Amino acid sequence: MEKSVTKYETKLLTKLEKVTERLCFEYGILTDNSEELLSELESRVTEPFVYGRGRRKTQLQRDIEELRSLLSRREKYSEYQNTFKGRNSFSKTDPDATFMHMKEDHMRNSQLKPGYNVQFAVEGEYVTGVTVSSERSDQLTLIDTLETMHSHLGEYYEDVTADAGYESEENYTWFEDKPTECYIKPQNYERSKTRKYKSNMALRENMEYDSEADEYTCQNGKKIRPVYVGKRVSKSGFESEVTYYECESCEGCPNKKKCTKSKGNRKLQVSKKFIEQRAASLERITSPKGAELRMNRSIQVEGAFGVIKQNYSFRQFLLRGKKKVFAEILLIAMAYNVNKLHAKIQQNRTKTQLFKKLIA
Repeated sequence: MEKSVTKYETKLLTKLEKVTERLCFEYGILTDNSEELLSELESRVTEPFVYGRGRRKTQLQRDIEELRSLLSRREKYSEYQNTFKGRNSFSKTDPDATFMHMKEDHMRNSQLKPGYNVQFAVEGEYVTGVTVSSERSDQLTLIDTLETMHSHLGEYYEDVTADAGYESEENYTWFEDKPTECYIKPQNYERSKTRKYKSNMALRENMEYDSEADEYTCQNGKKIRPVYVGKRVSKSGFESEVTYYECESCEGCPNKKKCTKSKGNRKLQVSKKFIEQRAASLERITSPKGAELRMNRSIQVEGAFGVIKQNYSFRQFLLRGKKKVFAEILLIAMAYNVNKLHAKIQQNRTKTQLFKKLIA
């Protein structure tokens, strides 16, 4: 939607400029401002405008109506651009909502529907933090959620566990100067266990790396050396340093089709800092403590969403607007916590924070 609005807005501005220039020449008006031109043309109207069949409009009326229409469309597109706020789409009936792919796809056509990205922070099976975002990606909601909780609690959690959808260099970097240990699953964690992943020669992870020479060696024995170092800016404005590598020669390589679709040599874009951060996070999540926290994240966080959606039959918001939606989900989370407290009292588990991992 954002691309379409930008495209049509560009065409409109070009047309408005040409129409303004033409009308200024025809009516002898010295101005390049469309609003001033419209005001001057309206001051020259001596007869009331006519409408309907059988009534002939004057050329002045036609020109004024054309200019009014262009200015009205320009204002509409300007309002759209202000409403996007970094998003690619929004709902006209609820401008705070963003069009997203929903899990409930009854038509099985990947239909986009207006919605919100709700984030739950769970501790000891209780929902301790709730945020509502118009951002589709979970990556860009983690820092905002933790900062919001810190503003209310006055301190940070010792450990934060998140799934692969939250992994990014920006999120890893945010944790570096915080007293919080992050346990974020790498996005390639599950795939890295498969035979197909390990045998894929196109992946950087399956190439030999010489840290002293800072070069990779592909499975055909060719060297992939650094060409230059650049900057990459994310959607949120985070800047990371990226090293660009290029193979010395892919000419005549029998494995080129399996390695790259590029017509030239194989190229790599590598953020060395992100590789180090991912390796450190992988080490944390595979530790005994990390395995226990990840298991509890699956049980407690996913369990909270499951109970609210399935047991409470709460699958869509009844209100519109970010503030109203936040109030609605906050009441649901409070009701969930009351029921959870009752259940833990009945099961004599009020002092239990984590489920223990059973070992056969």
